Amino acid sequence: MIKAGVDIGGTFTDVALEVGGRITSAKVLTNQATPEQAILDALKIAAQDAGIKLADISVIIHGTTLATNALIERRGARTALITTQGFRDVIEMRSENRFEQYDLDITLPPALIDRRHRYTLAERVNAAGEVLLPLARTDAEAMADTLREQGYESVAVGLIHAYANPAHERMIRDVFAERAPDIAISISSEVSPQIRELERFNTVCANAYIKPLMASYLGRLVERLGADGAHCPVYVIHSGGGIIDLETAIAFPVRLVESGPAGGAIFATHIAARYGLDRVLSYDMGGTTAKICLIEDMRPKTAKSFEVARTYRFKKGSGMPISIPVIDMVEIGAGGGSIATVDAMRQIRVGPESAGSEPGPACYGRGGDRPTVSDADLMLGRLDPNNFAGGSITLSADQAATAMDRDIGAALGMDAAQAAYGLCEVVDENMANAARVHAVENGKDIGKYRMIAFGGAAPIHAARLCQKLGITEFLVPPGAGVGSAIGFLLAPFSFEAVRTDHMGLSDFDAARVNTIIADLSTEADGFVRQAMGQGEPERECQVFMRYRGQGWEIPVDIDQTEFQASDADKLKKLFDETYTRFFGRPIEGLEIELVSWAVKASSPAAPVETITALNSTSGAEPTGIRQLFDIATEKWSDADIYERASLAPGNGLAGPAVIVESETATVVPTSYEAIAQPDGCLLVRVMP
Repeated sequence: MIKAGVDIGGTFTDVALEVGGRITSAKVLTNQATPEQAILDALKIAAQDAGIKLADISVIIHGTTLATNALIERRGARTALITTQGFRDVIEMRSENRFEQYDLDITLPPALIDRRHRYTLAERVNAAGEVLLPLARTDAEAMADTLREQGYESVAVGLIHAYANPAHERMIRDVFAERAPDIAISISSEVSPQIRELERFNTVCANAYIKPLMASYLGRLVERLGADGAHCPVYVIHSGGGIIDLETAIAFPVRLVESGPAGGAIFATHIAARYGLDRVLSYDMGGTTAKICLIEDMRPKTAKSFEVARTYRFKKGSGMPISIPVIDMVEIGAGGGSIATVDAMRQIRVGPESAGSEPGPACYGRGGDRPTVSDADLMLGRLDPNNFAGGSITLSADQAATAMDRDIGAALGMDAAQAAYGLCEVVDENMANAARVHAVENGKDIGKYRMIAFGGAAPIHAARLCQKLGITEFLVPPGAGVGSAIGFLLAPFSFEAVRTDHMGLSDFDAARVNTIIADLSTEADGFVRQAMGQGEPERECQVFMRYRGQGWEIPVDIDQTEFQASDADKLKKLFDETYTRFFGRPIEGLEIELVSWAVKASSPAAPVETITALNSTSGAEPTGIRQLFDIATEKWSDADIYERASLAPGNGLAGPAVIVESETATVVPTSYEAIAQPDGCLLVRVMP
């Protein structure tokens, strides 16, 4: 079976092709106008290197930033929102949260759907699912006729408490199917049947907004692949780190919003399991953003909500809340293409604006003339101008120096090399600070973690990031430059079904809970079986619990799907243990509430072969010498150059050095050593 993983990023499109256990990869610039063209170009390069034809590929697994970019750039379909009378402005009123506490001129991000495109119907359901005001079918029919005449392409339906009783939303969906079949319809009770109307309404609005766009793109992709001979099935990675089929992806495109980064977390989790690492910091730095994720006990941290399109330097609270299962990670505008400027206080600022693939950093020679992280890395000797992105791009140090000197050096009275060093220090500190905050928010001591670095830019910056975080060693896996695409090849078929059903633990209703879990299991299993074809899915079950009066819940893992009334005590014990792990100790005497239930079905995971790390530090032979600005000494030094492909297991080398490969480079500073491992990983650590 020949599998292809395809990852579209803001700057590069990566392909990883697995043929007989061997990975062949390709990296090309993303085509912003027609993203599918970059996929075809990269697939052809990888297939040629592997000695196969596109027709030989058995399956393609795809992750994309297209959904995320459409939400950020507000270029989705003409969309209307239908909601309950009196709740038209929920998505604009947001919550009381002020993400900049002392900013008197704070600007809240605009609602995804303007007020003039939001409509209401007379109906009402309470939190228990009881109908207080029935919805008249004639009202729904009149609404369908009105929106059809207005020329809407897509409609989001979000009614109050529809998670508890979806009957009215389903009626609206059925009416639109009869009277306006050309309009795409999304209902919140299917997209996100959870409490909190702001998050639920935003989620269904986002789903409806990008639904026609994603349906068109995925349809074009399959058509173009078929025209070039690749008639294999195409699957899509979702934000929770699993694979879904095209039909599910088209119905729930909002689940694709974090699909690319999710592949990276899967990749890092696989490496962590191979080396038996219980605490890992996954560090993925590409051309546009850097993503950081905590992995414990060989499982990435997950959440059931996140934010997209943050407007205040990726600041938490300034984005659009989306309520779907997701791998929890922090993402900042710190990639190779992130643009640097000098602000009014004469400080270097990096990102979140990115040069992307068009026009790209100044050193690409494609029209970009503003200094970026990649320009700085080139000037500091970290990149090989003649072997970048597999040799597809020749980098210009002169153009990088011109941009650096004009925009940074001249403003601060320093030469271009000093400006490049300052730029790198700022972007590394931005990433380190994001990692510290993410760890603190989760109650973790980041210095006790090991790092796994991948993405085109991560191995270049990993050593400095480790120094700032107090981490003593990191791993650079083989194929690190296309790590997310390789992660797609490792992902299971999976789907997580979530539903809110609020009850107090003292009123625990075992029969009601069993019905909920059975329904969720059927829903999740159905998606997975459709993709798997054969076999029995594995299931994981969680209940989200809290003390009465608290605003948020914590996830509690449960290992059973059938409950008796006496199991309330068992749930209390599990909650106490989980709460203690999060916050140090439980609170005695408070009522406990069960808020939501989640069932995740997955295809069985393949066994992972464990590896014992090698510690030899000799035998590697350099192929040349390059001038490298060494961070440890803050001076230029002669650095040995090593070809990664020539390193045998057990070969070791000491810094300063640069280990080069076609899609990235690993910088080994003074006082560090690198050791090649049996599986091709590089272990880089502080010298003992």
